[in-house]
Amino acid sequence: MNVFERAESEVRSYCRGWPTVFRTAEGSTVTDEAGRVYLDFFAGAGALNYGHNNPVLKLRLLHYLVADSIVHSLDAHTVAKRDFLEAFTEIVLAPRGLEYKIQFPGPSGTNAVEAALKLARKYTGRQTVVAFTNAFHGMTLGSLAVTGNSMKRGGAGVPLGHTVTMPYDNYLDGQTPDFMLFERMLQDGGSGLDKPAAVIVETVQGEGGLNAARPEWLRGLADLCRRHDMLLIVDDVQMGCGRTGPFFSFEEAGIVPDIVCLSKSLSGYGLPMAITLLRPELDVWEPGEHNGTFRGFNPAFVTATAALRFWTDDELDKSTRAKGEQVRRALADLADHLGDAVTGLRGRGLAQGIAFADPSVAGRVCAEAFERGLLMETSGPDGEVAKLLPPLTITDRELTQGLEILADSVTAALNLQPA
Repeated sequence: MNVFERAESEVRSYCRGWPTVFRTAEGSTVTDEAGRVYLDFFAGAGALNYGHNNPVLKLRLLHYLVADSIVHSLDAHTVAKRDFLEAFTEIVLAPRGLEYKIQFPGPSGTNAVEAALKLARKYTGRQTVVAFTNAFHGMTLGSLAVTGNSMKRGGAGVPLGHTVTMPYDNYLDGQTPDFMLFERMLQDGGSGLDKPAAVIVETVQGEGGLNAARPEWLRGLADLCRRHDMLLIVDDVQMGCGRTGPFFSFEEAGIVPDIVCLSKSLSGYGLPMAITLLRPELDVWEPGEHNGTFRGFNPAFVTATAALRFWTDDELDKSTRAKGEQVRRALADLADHLGDAVTGLRGRGLAQGIAFADPSVAGRVCAEAFERGLLMETSGPDGEVAKLLPPLTITDRELTQGLEILADSVTAALNLQPA
């Protein structure tokens, strides 16, 4: 371990909670160099919805590389890109009646968000973007400006402007009607709110505490945006690609965003890839006006195309919803025995968690879980949520085993007697 401490920057974080050296991974398990196997309820922070080294995707990738197929191409036309565009249109967009143009902005989620913000400002000619409390949209400056976490914002080292923060769903505990403040400020010439170019939102705030917006709240937001001529951007970087059940997390609400950001599990294999989806009339870019060296990473196109096989029917959607119900039942049973130590259950689908009154408990739960062979992380502004993010392809046996380890870990973290 000394080389990591000696050579790597102090900015490293996940490795501090998982003090081991990993060597291999398959499906829902990761193995360290000593041979210990861990169940993975982290899934690459949502980048491995189909598990580690999915065999179908791996075989497609290996065949592609062995054939000396093109790897790097910027935005040149390639067979791999054509295959992805055709498959994504046929399997994802067309059945949902969506006619988005597809932009390849760069290889990560924050690239997709930066492109969305820049495009919204260019198209509308306005500067202000509205974001929400506890939002997380990325670590580059534009994305940080619409992120709520004060520690991450502080790392920018410069002012983060041209944004306004509004309360997320239930942020005020139901004390005021939805969007009352937002609409009043839009209507009041003395509010100090310049007319926004866009609103950016996560349907479930993955890093912000697994806060899940109600479908009616999202519909109300979409209506507000239409009435006030603001573009609606949905950041589906972590919750898209089936994490909550349907391919897009906003499908349940029945809304159609103007712009959608996708990354993480888009490649299906953990390879860097992102896209920004936009309504055709918003495609006002000049050639090369927004670009990036690694926006044409063809191996990711190959695995992304192969991953779309999961979406030719509704089996994965139904499986994820059923597993999500199993997780919610287990968390509810756990919370029933913990009383005031728990402040609530969070999330939806296979992005769920349990929030603790003492924020330090969640960190202790994750540490106890690691000792028992389960990889988890915390979420929320104070790290108060123990977060479950297993692969969507996890087996029923593995899911049950992981939930049992979680229960044991909570018992240990709170110094309780086993049930």
